[in-house]
Amino acid sequence: MKRIVVIDYGLGNLRSAMRGLERAGAQVKVTSDSSQFSRADGLVLPGVGAFKSGMQNVQNKKGALLQAVNEGTPVLGICLGMQMLLTASDEGERQGGPVEGLQLLQGHVKRFNFDITPEKLKIPHMGWNRLEVVKENALVKGVDGGYAYFVHSYYVEPGEHTVATSSYGTSFAAVIASGSVFGTQFHPEKSSTVGLQILKNFVELC
Repeated sequence: MKRIVVIDYGLGNLRSAMRGLERAGAQVKVTSDSSQFSRADGLVLPGVGAFKSGMQNVQNKKGALLQAVNEGTPVLGICLGMQMLLTASDEGERQGGPVEGLQLLQGHVKRFNFDITPEKLKIPHMGWNRLEVVKENALVKGVDGGYAYFVHSYYVEPGEHTVATSSYGTSFAAVIASGSVFGTQFHPEKSSTVGLQILKNFVELC
């Protein structure tokens, strides 16, 4: 059975992530102890809340996380956790400019802005949206055309690491992947059969 560590850094739906991974067939440990990272077959970085707070909270675990990734341990970022894997975010720019991310993948996080659109869509984007797989990857096996559950005010434009997109006023990266680094903008643990498939795919990758 694959050993998956869910990283507890003070932000995130830890219990729901743990239950989802257990349903996907993993042995799951939720911990804030970064010494456990190197012993895991895979790491999950969940996240709910502000980017700046997330980066501040994860600082004392950053070294161990980056080392595990460098050694080839797969990591899955969920929602805010996905955004934190990237280069930087505009969330927090009012307090002094973009906030630096973990920089495991290239990408910049932007805020939805619908002030000039006719429909003036609500922010945050909350609800079920269709996934479109745009690049083959083991993480998105069996989910093309399925629906996932999103809750977010910030997004990443599709780029070189995007393997699936969705749309809310504009197209955005729903799933990113490069090497052993993966991320989902949606919450797989809340996304029914599509989310369970994503988690199963991740566990198999570990």
